Amino acid sequence: MSELDNPYIPADQQPLELTLRAIIVGIVLGVLMTAANAYLGLYAGMTVSASIPAAVMSMLILRSMFKDVSILENNAVQTMASAGESLAAGVIFTVPAMLVIGIWVEIQWFPTLAIALLGGLLGTMFTIALRRLFIVEEALPYPEGVACREVLVAGEEGGTGALAIVYALGIGALYGLMVKGFKITHDKTTTAIEIFKTRIFAGMDLSIALLAVGFIVGIRIASYIFLGGIIGFVVLVPLVGFLNGWPQSGSLAGGFDSLWYEQIRYVGVGAMVVGGVYTLWSMRKTIITGLKKSFVQNDLEGEFHLRTEKDLPMKWVTMVCGILVILTFFFYWYITGSLVLSLAGALFLALVSFFFAAVAGYIAGVVGSSNSPVSGMTIATLLFTVGLVWIVGSYFLGLGQQDLMYATLLIAAVVASSAAIAGDVMQDLKTGHMVGATPWRQQIAEIIGVVTGAFVIGPTISLLHDAFQITSTACIATNERITAAEGIDSPNLYECSNALYAPQAELIGAIIKGAFVGDMNLPMVFLGAALACVLIRLAMPVMSVAIGIYLPLTLSAPIMLGGILSSLAIGSAYLRVDGTLDRKPSNEAKKAAHDVESRGVLIGAGFIAGESILGVFVAILIVLGIKLEKEFGITKLPPSLSLLFFAWFIGVFMWLATRTLPNGRNLLRDIAATASHALKKFVRSFIPNSK
Repeated sequence: MSELDNPYIPADQQPLELTLRAIIVGIVLGVLMTAANAYLGLYAGMTVSASIPAAVMSMLILRSMFKDVSILENNAVQTMASAGESLAAGVIFTVPAMLVIGIWVEIQWFPTLAIALLGGLLGTMFTIALRRLFIVEEALPYPEGVACREVLVAGEEGGTGALAIVYALGIGALYGLMVKGFKITHDKTTTAIEIFKTRIFAGMDLSIALLAVGFIVGIRIASYIFLGGIIGFVVLVPLVGFLNGWPQSGSLAGGFDSLWYEQIRYVGVGAMVVGGVYTLWSMRKTIITGLKKSFVQNDLEGEFHLRTEKDLPMKWVTMVCGILVILTFFFYWYITGSLVLSLAGALFLALVSFFFAAVAGYIAGVVGSSNSPVSGMTIATLLFTVGLVWIVGSYFLGLGQQDLMYATLLIAAVVASSAAIAGDVMQDLKTGHMVGATPWRQQIAEIIGVVTGAFVIGPTISLLHDAFQITSTACIATNERITAAEGIDSPNLYECSNALYAPQAELIGAIIKGAFVGDMNLPMVFLGAALACVLIRLAMPVMSVAIGIYLPLTLSAPIMLGGILSSLAIGSAYLRVDGTLDRKPSNEAKKAAHDVESRGVLIGAGFIAGESILGVFVAILIVLGIKLEKEFGITKLPPSLSLLFFAWFIGVFMWLATRTLPNGRNLLRDIAATASHALKKFVRSFIPNSK
């Protein structure tokens, strides 16, 4: 029997758990992690789990002030912090689509709060009902939950990760302040040259947060995202520009960006739609299994419950679910003014939310939250919702296009928030199960985290929109309104190249406009759908490649660089233990590689949190009319020195991430040897019968 099969804190012990100090720290970290992940998700189209960095920061904060801190208190804190982070993912992927399709011109706080609260609490309640089934009876692995358990136990037994993440958080914040606050260096570098009637583009966002994302997801996923960028920027844009000509622009790179924005990004839309549907189809057996299990009734009345097996009473959970569905009905009625459509939407929501909560919870247990197809589920929900709203709203009620699009988004946003939170809740409950937490106390912590995140997410994305604009589509529309009111020389015009990309929101907006208005570049969408079919045939992860096509190459480049650094660090661990990369790694080498990877993930999470939190801070300053670079009269460094500045931080990242490497070799020589071995392996893959 593994030590993981028994709780770290036995059921007959009663340590401190959901204390006032844990709640306060959990709320504070929840606010920070929610804001940081909202920024990262809108910037790069992906989020990272807050469980591990929150657990480490919790240990650092609580143990610096108190001596009697228990592992269960730290678990409660990470539960609250990660709940807000997961909720942010569901909201930012859907709510900003209101801006894309022109229903909102600014983020409205009350509807955003209602969407987050209703979706987040519904997803939490549904997963509470499924905890015993998926975690206890089925004993699904939940890989991120196991990883978080290891961090909590290591901290309890004297782990050293807390100081490392503090360093990383501070360095990430410093970099964000220099680049986004004082604007000492360029935040991206781009160039383009004209050759043979077409253009070649190169560029990269100088972001250590994106670098850290690449390190965390690893070389495999990073390379697929980068492949999408190559397909878009190296193949399709030059080809279309050669055949159809280039748009007018002040620079070659500007014309390149314009053609990508107007044409090629829709290839990513088509690929993401097909990829999302295929992902769900490929997991149909897993989904069916999870749903069957979720409907199994467990008669536990009269059974003796240990402390570690006591959930919130199911009758309370059922009652709260009913109240939430009723509140959703009244919310839809308030917004749309249609009784019939609101009733249909609320009933549809109750059914679909439970379906996707069960799916997300089960899949997260099998393949992990990071691999759970939330984007695919959101797209599928959107397509079903479009059908429902079209039938009820258009044919029976005769509603206009704007009302139909608004109703569709309201329903889809709540479902997406419910699905996004479900996988995280199950991971947290798995961690709690292994460390010996009391389920009902941890479930209350989840609820606190959801409520905290719901109140934070609206002001955060509103702030980011006011400062930077969310999506280029919304930015162009905003500038048109400003120009009409103040003229083309208005100082209030936004630089749309700096707008946050929010690819999922753009995608959802494009689907809805295409369904109800017909405003979509269909030839490019069909090209993307065909490309997705090819990728499926080649057994490639379609969604990763599609996101790479949809995002600018400047974003996928630092993610790829981070993936390369991860591969080089792991290769160095193998070299230092085994002395070679040409044979199967020993168990000792695997352990060294795992230690390096874990530390790198921790450092990366700190860098992401630091830079992202500073991004939110800078947004506050911009909204207040404070521009640090003007206040201090700072002159921006030239692009070459900006690259050197970025390179120095890359070196710091690698130095911190590889501190657990065994001694005895030089890191630069290790990197050179690993890179050379990878290059030789790559070349040999194209040579028949080579080994």
